[in-house]
Amino acid sequence: MAHTLIGTVTSDKRDKTITVSIVSRETHPLYRKQYTKTRKYTAHDEKNEAKVGDRVQIAMTRPLSKTKAYTLVKIIERSHGTVELKEDVNKAYEAEKIGADEIARAKAEKEAEAEGEEA
Repeated sequence: MAHTLIGTVTSDKRDKTITVSIVSRETHPLYRKQYTKTRKYTAHDEKNEAKVGDRVQIAMTRPLSKTKAYTLVKIIERSHGTVELKEDVNKAYEAEKIGADEIARAKAEKEAEAEGEEA
């Protein structure tokens, strides 16, 4: 069988092309320290069926373009979805900011009313 690799899809933005990241743990030959190494491969996805986060198997094929020499064999495991924390945090911050502005405005109005009653 041809040279096959298993990795995770990190990009599916291009038409019929996916980017697959393969993470491996290696040991330094001299210092014996373990470290992670990430390699990226571009693979041909004819039906555009792989999505970001999917675990896929790719196989070496003839060069299809300058950077693409692998093709998608199968999707091993589908992604369970992604969590967009950045937008949620920004929305919560904006809501908190709006709430703080309204509270400050209400306090200022109460103080103005209190000063008006005193005078």
